[in-house]
Amino acid sequence: MQKIIDLFVLFIISITVTAQTKFGEPEVDPIQIQKNFSDWSAYQSKKIMLSRDFIAFDSSKEISKETFLDQLANGSFIPIRLESEPRMYVYKLFEIQPNSDTSIKATMNQIGFDALKNYKMEGTAFPPFSFKDLEGNLVSNESMKGKIVVIKCWYIHCTPCIREFPQVNKLASEYKDRKDILFVSLAEDSATQLKTFLARKPLSYSVIPDMKVYMNEALQLNSFPTHFILNKEGLIAKVLPNFESLEVALAKESR
Repeated sequence: MQKIIDLFVLFIISITVTAQTKFGEPEVDPIQIQKNFSDWSAYQSKKIMLSRDFIAFDSSKEISKETFLDQLANGSFIPIRLESEPRMYVYKLFEIQPNSDTSIKATMNQIGFDALKNYKMEGTAFPPFSFKDLEGNLVSNESMKGKIVVIKCWYIHCTPCIREFPQVNKLASEYKDRKDILFVSLAEDSATQLKTFLARKPLSYSVIPDMKVYMNEALQLNSFPTHFILNKEGLIAKVLPNFESLEVALAKESR
């Protein structure tokens, strides 16, 4: 009987070890990357996309994405990607070192907070919406029904928002023959300001002005740009912080 118990324990240990090691080593040294804020920030912004679908691990086991994001928002951890297949994303939590720049923890907590808030919006209905764009066309929950909707939230003086214009314009062009996909943007600025600005820097989205109150109160946004993808049922499929995440998520949603 003891032998059976021992074999069972070994089996459980084997499964646990396999679960932890079936993915490779961290792609960067978790301690070395924390030596200075610039190196960590560059890695975080280029390699970690918390809005995408990924497999999440704490120090010893697989956990839910929500738990993982909660740890980033409220704990003292950074995420590092584990080596894996090219199209598979596996992130693991590593403790922030006591001697690391305090800006790493503060920044990571804010990134985690935003990512957790965005994740919790997925699957919920997009808030009631009925506004006119710069061309006088009514855009509403009703008019968007039955379509995949890509929404960019931005304002004129947001440098990252403007920097991605060429990329989002190219994306809109790639999907121009898809009549079931709409590209809409919500801007804080007035119609007059937007018309002057967009004459110099065109945006291939339907642009809706004076959306500051709606974005602050209904969407509760605190970072820009923010992108939404709505599915054909009018539910929020994804909330995304940048073009790179948007491109990947739209390709998946539009299959």
